[in-house]
Amino acid sequence: MGERRYKKLFFIAAEGVKTEPIYFGIFTDETSIVHVSYLKGKHDSSPPQVLKRMTDHLKNKELKSYDEAWLVVDKDQWTDEQLTQLYQWSLQQENYGFALSNPKFEYWLLLHFEDGVGIKSSHDCTDRLKRWIQDYDKGINMRKISQEQINDAISRAKKRDHPPCKDWPRTLGQTTIYRLIENILKSSKGFVK
Repeated sequence: MGERRYKKLFFIAAEGVKTEPIYFGIFTDETSIVHVSYLKGKHDSSPPQVLKRMTDHLKNKELKSYDEAWLVVDKDQWTDEQLTQLYQWSLQQENYGFALSNPKFEYWLLLHFEDGVGIKSSHDCTDRLKRWIQDYDKGINMRKISQEQINDAISRAKKRDHPPCKDWPRTLGQTTIYRLIENILKSSKGFVK
């Protein structure tokens, strides 16, 4: 009798209840060798609430050494103290991660289409994204995102994260989400859908 291959798990707890689950959903399906599990919250989106969602989940779910657990948040108005809490958590295990977009997740999406230079505010970020996705309203048709665009976003984010930040991006117009996406792609040996 054949042996079923184990799927590497990526557990992601994030602030968003709409955009992030849609985006991370493209990296998993029945045929992929990774499984991305998005830990949904209702409206509990502060960094401590995101961290609590993850720690509660990990109490009930065994995280194998080859699985990964990631916290994904926006800089928004969150304090350095709140973000330090998430960063410190990510240092506890080799397979824990912390990714932040400054000012928000939409900045990561914007990098799929352009360099994202000169972002001055959260509002500016959304306006720029709407140039590419006219009807953008916290939802995105992921069929409009290609493997090439994801690779471009990774490349652009890396370029902006130079030298690489140790904890999280403190400057507007930076993101470390590319680190999570690189891990997913490396584990799945390419684009899944």
